[in-house]
Amino acid sequence: MSDATDGPMEIRIEPIEVSHAGELLTLRRAAFVTEAQAYGDPNIPPLTQTLSQLREDLQRSDVVTLGAWLGHRLIGSVRVEFEGDKATLGRLAVAPDQQGRGVGTQLMFAILPHLPETTTEIWVFTGKDSKQNIAMYQDQGYEYQHDEVAGRLTYAYLRKILADQGVD
Repeated sequence: MSDATDGPMEIRIEPIEVSHAGELLTLRRAAFVTEAQAYGDPNIPPLTQTLSQLREDLQRSDVVTLGAWLGHRLIGSVRVEFEGDKATLGRLAVAPDQQGRGVGTQLMFAILPHLPETTTEIWVFTGKDSKQNIAMYQDQGYEYQHDEVAGRLTYAYLRKILADQGVD
């Protein structure tokens, strides 16, 4: 099946508004089902968050959630939480039929202008056995730091230093 246009459609990346919370919840669930299946755990946080909890999260002042739109369709998202000089990237989700097309990478670059000026490092975590996710983060300059067990899952934590502060 081919697209009726002459070229690829433009992906638009912008903050997600509360009015799109339902679409975001649907996207995350679709994107994280394969992760849950890989770990044999249907209760991973992206799959258990309620619409009410997601709406509250979208209204937090210490969190930015960006969406990638293809026309009117939400095809990707990323959530970034700020704490002091640290940002934690999470819930990077891409619609299953759009994975492997660079949407996740575009979202990772799109967060940079939304970071507070004081941010010196970005942390990200993913399932320890999610080799493809870990490789994508490492390709973007993130370095493995440690593993952490949370319930039945073990997460790999990676960090990217943005700038050297006060080093002469």
